[in-house]
Amino acid sequence: MTTPHDVRANLEPCVVGVDFGTLSGRAVVVRVRDGAELGTAEHPYAHAVLDRELPDGTRLPPDWALQVPSDYIDVLRNAVPEALGRSGVRPEQVTAIGTDFTACTMLPVLADGTPLCELPDLTDRPHAYVKLWRHHAAQAQAERITALAEERKEGWLRRYGGRISSEWEFAKALQVLEEDPEIYGRTERWVEVADWIVWQLCGTHVRNACTAGYKGQFQDGAYPSRDYLTALNPDFADFVTDKLDQPIAQLGDRAGALTDEAAAWTGLPEGITVCVGNIDAHVTAPAAGAVEPGRMVVIMGTSTCHIMSSDRNETVPGMCGVVDGGIVPGLWGYEAGQSGVGDIFGWFVRTGFPSSYAEQAQALDRDPHEHLTALAAEQRVGEHGLVALDWHSGNRSVLVDHDLSGLVVGLTLSTRPEDVYRALLEATAFGTRTIIEAFETAGVPVEELIVAGGLTKNALLMQIYADVTRRPLGVIGSAQGPALGAAMHAAVAAGAYPDIQAAAQTMGSVHRGAYQPDPERAAAYDRLYAEYRLLHDYFGRGTNEVMHRLRHIRAEASA
Repeated sequence: MTTPHDVRANLEPCVVGVDFGTLSGRAVVVRVRDGAELGTAEHPYAHAVLDRELPDGTRLPPDWALQVPSDYIDVLRNAVPEALGRSGVRPEQVTAIGTDFTACTMLPVLADGTPLCELPDLTDRPHAYVKLWRHHAAQAQAERITALAEERKEGWLRRYGGRISSEWEFAKALQVLEEDPEIYGRTERWVEVADWIVWQLCGTHVRNACTAGYKGQFQDGAYPSRDYLTALNPDFADFVTDKLDQPIAQLGDRAGALTDEAAAWTGLPEGITVCVGNIDAHVTAPAAGAVEPGRMVVIMGTSTCHIMSSDRNETVPGMCGVVDGGIVPGLWGYEAGQSGVGDIFGWFVRTGFPSSYAEQAQALDRDPHEHLTALAAEQRVGEHGLVALDWHSGNRSVLVDHDLSGLVVGLTLSTRPEDVYRALLEATAFGTRTIIEAFETAGVPVEELIVAGGLTKNALLMQIYADVTRRPLGVIGSAQGPALGAAMHAAVAAGAYPDIQAAAQTMGSVHRGAYQPDPERAAAYDRLYAEYRLLHDYFGRGTNEVMHRLRHIRAEASA
């Protein structure tokens, strides 16, 4: 094993990857020659997610999710120096830094990159803040974007499975225009935060091809036309040219050199390579060695993204997008996903974990999730008599409707917390199976599943996914998959590897077939999955609009 002393003595080249997640940022120092992770650190966002009120107490409507951009700079100030210190690596050994971000996460800024929420007269204006990926209040705008594209037969719509999400760049920007025209007018650049953080590191504003393609409707070298935008809203006609368009750089490209200010934040040498930004899920695929067709990477955290490359360009209904070179060069990169997974489990623990269970968990030295998982693991498939819909944060794929909501069927006076918890675990697995079936029905084969993210530590959840999908599950070899992937792209940008495929061969890590499906449990899950799909189509495809009606009633009452 290499010790910090050995690293210093050899002065081997290293790179830094920084993963900006939903609640915190994580930094990792990685050795270039083999991908060894030498030091890691995490820094939580001081303001977390603003979903009820702004820092000054200004109330937020339902379905809002904002963040404070200074929290991201604090990650650079704290996590990067801490990871470097733990690694034993000298600053001069670091040749590059790469970053990844949740997406689509948007920020209105001035021409110099100053966030509007940092202007003294705009601190109480919600639309001046970062709109986090799970800001779903632009559903009405997303539906109009989709309907107009269908009416005009816009060619780019098929690349997104026929529906545009409320999470994406255009829907969120249109919401700003229509709800706060002053903020829209003062927005000089509408920037994906994955690109904004790179801008802060190197002083250069470039768009990364990944977010531009998947979240910005940039296909075949163009955004939606001015004519289309005018038809959407006349005041939106110049959105692309005035606020969005920037040079687009490919993944693994060099964005610029680390500025003296950013060097002071991070403790890294001024002038080292800063890599073009990337999406957290997409950057994880190479870290898991998934750079070949048919290997779907399931990145499971607060939400789940399903990422896969293929040599086929097909329309998968409800996919988040297919982009040429969107994950690795030379292949079509597909994305789908579920808006709520870990968030759903967390919600249940916050709201459905009684004091008696908390006392039991404390006595057994378990946290609430560990305790509920242990109790749920004692059950046979179907023993709880429940089936749930995993739409507590809406549906990202395949229905692309964030006005949908969660559901549990089969509750009785005998239902226990572990029963509901297991039903929710199973519901997210059913959601993933629905996505896989949509891919395969469209002619895009899914030959292997590889799981990454924080939820891999839950062995029961992993086994449920193997049984429900009837596929062996591989598990990424790194606990910091996105940060490792960002570091790998930094190594490519610095010239250590010719491309990300080569970097993946050496620096990536995966344990294939870690969980195998059990035929008996899989057969039992087939029956439950059939019930899930009946509920899925009944509530999600227009037969019963009760979820939408309840959403409208809530909005009226909240107003």
